[in-house]
Amino acid sequence: MLDWDDLRFFVALADEGSLSAAARRLKVDHATVARRIAALEARVNARLVDRRPRRYLLTAEGTRIADHARRMEAEVFALERGTIPADAARMVEVSVSAPPMIALTLVTPRIPAFQAEHPQIRFRLLAEARHVSLVRREADVALRLSRPTDPTLVIRKAGTMRYRLYAARSYAEGRAPEDHGFIAFDETLRDTPQQHWMKGIAGAREIVLTTNDLGVQCAAAAAGLGIAALPEFLGELYGLCPLGDAAQHIDRDAFVTYHADLRNNRAVTDVAGFLATCLPRPR
Repeated sequence: MLDWDDLRFFVALADEGSLSAAARRLKVDHATVARRIAALEARVNARLVDRRPRRYLLTAEGTRIADHARRMEAEVFALERGTIPADAARMVEVSVSAPPMIALTLVTPRIPAFQAEHPQIRFRLLAEARHVSLVRREADVALRLSRPTDPTLVIRKAGTMRYRLYAARSYAEGRAPEDHGFIAFDETLRDTPQQHWMKGIAGAREIVLTTNDLGVQCAAAAAGLGIAALPEFLGELYGLCPLGDAAQHIDRDAFVTYHADLRNNRAVTDVAGFLATCLPRPR
């Protein structure tokens, strides 16, 4: 009989294309993934992947087995979603994924008031910049700054994040505009809309710091290092000075989303509704 864990590891490799990417998804080391794939090949007595230097390619038999295994995986996750208690009177944990600074500054401070009204609900709050898979139940509910495209998800627009340029007042007042330096995301987040917008304004002026973390950008701007494109709520929280007039901004819609299988689960929909109240509305 086939081992379900071997199949689960094989699906991750088939989806991700490399041992390292599959290992990150499964939160194990790459040697464990390789061992599981070898065990599955031995079990089915067939070569399932062509091992290339930087990528694993599925053989015809590997493609066939991966298709079956994905359907099995989908059924397992559907079964797991059905085990979340739907009775509002029972204790239930709902896992929520949100960008780190939103989780820290907008969601967490409001949880006590929510739990006072919903004492049976406990949060598992995942502060992550990446988009978790709701289909694979890496979270039950997610806050995202781009609209999901998966047709199996319930999607609700929950607010708008307005970005402006911010700097410490001493920095803004102590330099001529041509001498301004800018704080940017590194290559991992270079395609975000606010990054493109800010770089268009910066032009040829210097990027004085790159980072993969919005909190670091806030701290750097507050320390007087340069100018950052930040959400208004963070600029205000860090006591920063907005630059330019009110018309100089970029808006990003924020969405709350969860799997359609959970649309009748009271705990999940209550949490989704709560998250929508945490997000700012355009002024």
